[in-house]
Amino acid sequence: MLIGKLLEIWEASVRASHHFLTEADIVRLAPRAEGGLRFIETLWVMWDEERPIGFMGVRDRKIEMLFLHPDYFRKGLGKMFVERAFRDLDVKYVDVNEQNPDAEKFYERMGFKTFKRDEFDSEGNPFPILEMRR
Repeated sequence: MLIGKLLEIWEASVRASHHFLTEADIVRLAPRAEGGLRFIETLWVMWDEERPIGFMGVRDRKIEMLFLHPDYFRKGLGKMFVERAFRDLDVKYVDVNEQNPDAEKFYERMGFKTFKRDEFDSEGNPFPILEMRR
């Protein structure tokens, strides 16, 4: 049940921030997002009083996923997640879709810098990835 609620957050967040994705892309990526949620090493979930509003997944000192419901964008919650990951997990890396400049700017403000650009994502999709490290 929790995974389903987190997938709803993922979808709402992606629709609000990943404007380069088509409907078919979102449908095709959803099972990958579900698998990521089920098997991530560390998963933190942020709640309001009744429901989850965001989550972050980390593996091997790398932020693998950070999604907030769009109602909670730009309220400092992403920063709280990342600062906790720095403190508790000594996170050093994150990958960002180049076509999501808001995410790139956010991670730059958090102290990450791009060190590599990949033309394709890890699934071979034509979505350039910026590899960033702190």
